[in-house]
Amino acid sequence: EQEESPEMILSRQKRESLYIVSEFAQKWFAEQLEEGEGRAVGWNYFRHRGLQEDTIRKFGLGWCPSGKLTFHDAAIAAGYKEEYLIESGLCVKTEDGKIYDRFHERVIFPIHSVSGRVCGFSGRTLKDSKKTSKYVNSPNTQIYDKSRTLYGMWFAKQAVTKEDCCILVEGNLDMISLHQLGLTNVVATCGTSLTREQILAIKRFTRNVTIMYDGDSAGIHAAIRGIDLFLKEDLNVKVVL
Repeated sequence: EQEESPEMILSRQKRESLYIVSEFAQKWFAEQLEEGEGRAVGWNYFRHRGLQEDTIRKFGLGWCPSGKLTFHDAAIAAGYKEEYLIESGLCVKTEDGKIYDRFHERVIFPIHSVSGRVCGFSGRTLKDSKKTSKYVNSPNTQIYDKSRTLYGMWFAKQAVTKEDCCILVEGNLDMISLHQLGLTNVVATCGTSLTREQILAIKRFTRNVTIMYDGDSAGIHAAIRGIDLFLKEDLNVKVVL
């Protein structure tokens, strides 16, 4: 056995603090979706996209209100340290020292680790503005690495093993919609380009992959690129147009 050094203990405690604040945030965002602004805007959006109530709750979907410090103030009031709100990426501190909620006025998709703990978030704006990024994801932190994470793997891993096949889609809503239809061996790349680490994460559960990206030119090019990447890691790959 290896004795933990003080640095290792500190690092482990920090990781745990980031998980705890992320889990608080997920529950808080989910509560906001059930009332007032969240119910009128966020809930309506999910229902408009065809999601059923039990699906919205199963995936822990939420809403971050429009005030720039609403989540920050709620977390501070609940006893969470500001440093962890910033380190987890839930809040952003600007160079001039101002703080704001990263996901304000967005519907929230919590991202889970393979062991099922909330490690990051993806927030989608409902505004139709070219100035605003459609999706904002958590930055890389001690508990979340974008290039290694697949959205939905926690929900899909048993089905992937059982079916001996993983279906790979682009978007969060594509993944959730297919799970709702009973296709539960589906994961998403969270809108980022596919990485070797994500492929190796799939390889832990199966060697068979079906790519089902969007039918636009970006989706087709990404699927073609994906074929080469999967073959390089010795996986069997198919593409659904």
